[in-house]
Formats: sequence, structure tokens, C-alpha cells
Amino acid sequence: MSNTNTVAVIGTGVIGNGWIGRFLAQGQDVIAFDPAEGAEERTRNVVAQVWPELEKLGLAEGASQDRLTFVSTLEEAVQSADFIQENVPEREDIKKSVLTSIDQHAKPDAIVGSSTSGITATTLQEGLQHPGRVIVAHPFNPVYILPLVELVGGRATDDVQMERAKAFYQSIQMKPLVIKKEIEGHVADRLMEALWREALHLVNDGIVTTEEADAAIIYGAGLRWAQMGPFLTFHLAGGEQGMRHMLEQFGPALKKPWTKLEAPELTKDLKEKVIEGCESHAGDVPISELEDKRNEFLVKLLDLVEDYWPQSKI
Repeated sequence: MSNTNTVAVIGTGVIGNGWIGRFLAQGQDVIAFDPAEGAEERTRNVVAQVWPELEKLGLAEGASQDRLTFVSTLEEAVQSADFIQENVPEREDIKKSVLTSIDQHAKPDAIVGSSTSGITATTLQEGLQHPGRVIVAHPFNPVYILPLVELVGGRATDDVQMERAKAFYQSIQMKPLVIKKEIEGHVADRLMEALWREALHLVNDGIVTTEEADAAIIYGAGLRWAQMGPFLTFHLAGGEQGMRHMLEQFGPALKKPWTKLEAPELTKDLKEKVIEGCESHAGDVPISELEDKRNEFLVKLLDLVEDYWPQSKI
């Protein structure tokens, strides 16, 4: 694939619009399709709103909001695309129906990435004429800022197809993590879900409020994880001998029942604790303002991460 491609985006919700922002900022031509009423206006408003943050991250040569075209049919959107990003609702029947249509109308060599967070590539490939080109390409919100994308092939995917997909995502300044074995929920979501389940238990048991649980991550683990992740963080916890000493000293504690692996029952009482806690924590600040603050923070943090971790192989 050349540096400039025609990219089709099917489905323009939060994730789809995030992809569109990133594609445009990286100098791609984008053709979008979404049958929902008002979809084009919402997308153009979102892109205009986040464009200043994309400018701070650095626009590719030729990047322009004017390179976005909305069309009225899926067939028109995909027929000339070099790469297709599918972002329809997370329902297997809907995704399979849309992917079947994409498969029928797209160029034979076009790669199709599904933004699914939980459906396997093998499942999505079932019944397609060109199954190997359909892969999981799971991003993280906001897609236009966060660089991680999990790439997972299915039974029909070969190494050449995955390498093409990896090269494309690298060309738009993403960090593609190629996962060699299919699992439900992929990798990053499973790690986040484990923490989320434990946080719900702590709130449910009256140990912390939602704000206190957030503070425990923000001012403790989160600051370290942004630079090194959990494994290198614990590697440093072992002193001069690193992980070897850490596991010898603290490994036995893993058997202690500190954590609760199963999620708590989402009772009405727990729901209210979580909802009221978040609303109290956020105060009167509207979601749009919180998103702006998040984006500004992430742009600065990404620059810092790159300064301290330039040797990353991802």
C-alpha cells in the first residue's frame, strides 16, 4: 500500500468518527457511510472539534478535513477503497451482514478491519468469499489520539495479509499489537476488565468511593503504567535483581485471596453507588468539557511517553 490510500469507514459512531479523525489527520482520503439520519453532520462536527488536538499531535502532509466524502450506499463507499474499517454495533448478526456486503463489493485486495472489541476474527470470516482479508482491528477511545490497535487474524488469515494490515496502521502513526492467538475480548480489554471488576467490588463493599478508586490509579499505578506497563513496573520492584527477586519475594502473595476474579452482581444498589459516585466526582462539568480535558492531557502524555520510551518495538 502507498502512503496515501482511499479508506472507507462503515459506521460513524464514536469509534467510527475517531477513525475518520485519525485517517484525515494522516493525509488519507476517507469515504464514509452510515445510514443514520444526521450522521454526516455529526461526523463533520466531531472532526472539526478535535482537529486542534490533531494539529498538536502533528498533521501529515496533505491532511485536510476536506478529504472526507459521505456517500449514500455501502457499495459506493467500499468499491474503490484500499482499506476498509468497519464499526457497526457490537452484534454478531449485524456485523456479519455488513461484512458480507463489504466482501461482495470491495476490491479483492482490500483489507477489512473490524473494530470489534469481543467477536473473534474467525467468527467474522464465516461464509465470506474472501475471508482471509477480514481481521480484528480493535482500537481504543479516543481513536484519533490513542495509538494502540490490536490486530487479530482468523483461521483464514495468512501472514502476508496481517503484514499488510500492520504496515497500514503503522503508516497512520498507530502502534499495532499483533495478537497471535484468538481470545474473546483480545488483550487490552481483558486487562482493563480485570481492574474494573476489582474496582466494582471495592465500591460495592464500601471500601472506597468511585473517586477514591480513581485516585488510587491516577496517583499510583496509572502514572507508572503509562511509562512501563505492569511487567516492567514489577521488574523495578525487585531491586537490582529485577523480576527474579520480585517473584521470589512477592510471588507467594499471588495465592492470597486479595482480589475477587468474578464480577460482583450488578444490583440496583451497586448501580446507584457507581452512577452517583461518578456524577458527584464529575460535578457540574459537562461530558464535552471532560473530553476536551482528557484529549489535551493525552496529547501531552503521549509526547512524554515517546520521550522516555523511544525504543518501543511496537
